[in-house]
Amino acid sequence: MTLAFDIDWLAVLIVTVACTVLGGVYFGAVIPRQYAAAMGRTEAWKPPAWTFAGQAVATLLVVVTSAVLLRSLDVREIGTGLVFGLVVGVGYLAAMVLNIAINPNFPHPVRYTLLNGPYFVISSLLTGAVVAALA
Repeated sequence: MTLAFDIDWLAVLIVTVACTVLGGVYFGAVIPRQYAAAMGRTEAWKPPAWTFAGQAVATLLVVVTSAVLLRSLDVREIGTGLVFGLVVGVGYLAAMVLNIAINPNFPHPVRYTLLNGPYFVISSLLTGAVVAALA
């Protein structure tokens, strides 16, 4: 059991920072209008500052979990890490975004998923590749 938690913490830090920056650029500069529309908000709406810290913590948890799984599966090649990232990104993360969005509080669940899904898939691919490369 302790072997599974013997992960490369530098890789975890690198990926967490990279994914947090990627999310800031993607949601803040690339798709802010589309994201606001998918949420039924005006473009002028700005999230509270604490949400950025919450996003970073959530990203850290996802990256640590993926690193533990990659270590448990003994993934040490970038190609295999990318396959892992694709499976987790599409099968868990993007699917969960859709699952969360399908409720009455999201006015446009499919649009929301199509905007969020790519970020989570790319982040998962990045996680798989970097953690495997530094293993």
